[in-house]
Amino acid sequence: MKKNLRIVSAAAALLAVAPIAASTVTVNADVPSTQVPGNTNSQQISLGGNVQIPNNDTVVDVTPSLTMTAANGNIPGSLTGSISATLAGKSFTANLRSQDQNNVKVYVRQSNGSNGTEVVSPNGWNSVTNKMYNVVINNVGFNFGSENAGKTITFKSSNKNVILASNGDNPNLTPVYNDAHTQIIGYNAKLDQNGTTYGLKVTVPVTAFDTANTNNVLFYNIADGTQVTSGNAMVLANAQDKLNVNSLLPAVNSNYTAVQLVNGQNENGNGNWSTASAINRLNIEAASNIKDQLTAEGVKVDANGFFDAPRSFKLNVKATSKINGKSAELPVTFTVANSQEKPAQENGVDKTIMHNAYYYDKDGQRVGKGKITRYETVSVVEKTVSINGKTYYKLANTTIDGKDVYVNADNISGTPRTLKHNAYVYATSKKRANKQVLKKGDTVTTYGDAYTFKNGKKYYKIGDDKAKTYVKASNF
Repeated sequence: MKKNLRIVSAAAALLAVAPIAASTVTVNADVPSTQVPGNTNSQQISLGGNVQIPNNDTVVDVTPSLTMTAANGNIPGSLTGSISATLAGKSFTANLRSQDQNNVKVYVRQSNGSNGTEVVSPNGWNSVTNKMYNVVINNVGFNFGSENAGKTITFKSSNKNVILASNGDNPNLTPVYNDAHTQIIGYNAKLDQNGTTYGLKVTVPVTAFDTANTNNVLFYNIADGTQVTSGNAMVLANAQDKLNVNSLLPAVNSNYTAVQLVNGQNENGNGNWSTASAINRLNIEAASNIKDQLTAEGVKVDANGFFDAPRSFKLNVKATSKINGKSAELPVTFTVANSQEKPAQENGVDKTIMHNAYYYDKDGQRVGKGKITRYETVSVVEKTVSINGKTYYKLANTTIDGKDVYVNADNISGTPRTLKHNAYVYATSKKRANKQVLKKGDTVTTYGDAYTFKNGKKYYKIGDDKAKTYVKASNF
């Protein structure tokens, strides 16, 4: 029985030291291989590229992802998977096999979590059943490149079920303890002159999947027992109008359950989900990192998991069966019943009012008793809107009596008009502004309604400035 393992590293290179099957080491033809001092069973897999490890970012997250299948008739069990190690946001992948089977061992997992009987290939794999095993991968090491020579990095795992240990043959690999110094929570490794380290042992609990079981995972509403493909949950913000990521999954679990039919003919699991003997109840978890999901929706989460409560937002959850590995996702819409969410801020652009302007609502009706006087600067939403056939600008982030506010675009951007006659430019009804003569057929931009001067004639303001420049309305 071959056990194939893909090891993933977030560094410039990866030292693959987990031999998997009784065959020669296989890598891409253009990938160089060298021996690591003190570890004759190791192959150094260079993946290309350089990653300079920042001094403030030296934690390596070791996260194995392994899949076991139970024996099915004459088909023996199997083990496949990967180890991911992320550092400084980089990720590289190597596929390999090794001659030394002792570097990967599989044991029946005891009730206390310890190793029981070893599963020995090939005959032992015929007896693998749908239960939990401990997979122990010895001699895991990494090559982070010579540019990181002499640096100290820390190996940890975000998966609380993964156990990291030392093989004992690398003096530069030392344990990291919790604050009470009662538990090892990781390992420090000082990189050698080539930026490499080795000697890490990784233990992963894995449940062998029953491939003969084809039942799917389904979600049900607890209140009425109906099957659902989407959900809704209500949560309450705290006194500061904030929520915490840890409050979301409990709200889902109080409304929904994930189940899988254990026996019977219905492979889709549409049986009586409330019958304990007929179903397998599954753990509901986030489909991906909750903070990442919220960030994708534009919600910022602080270092302690708190975020300003929006009125509503979505979160995808999932449930995975340990019987056959099947999973399902449920999109859940959260409503924050007591949210005091502030409206989203609009991006405004500054515009100058060229003619006194009134305030209008979305229906074109005046609101408020005030007005904006000419030459004032206002912030407006750049895209205009049409109301009752007229063009308006919406004032950004402004309301009057709880209503959005609009101003006539003619008072800001003006209206192009064509002259029917040659025209002078006036400063007053009796005095010309300059010696300019505007010609018949010229297009001139006017601003707002026409003013009535002392002579009783109407004039339009022209020019987007504060100069007294007017043209008789009768010339258009």
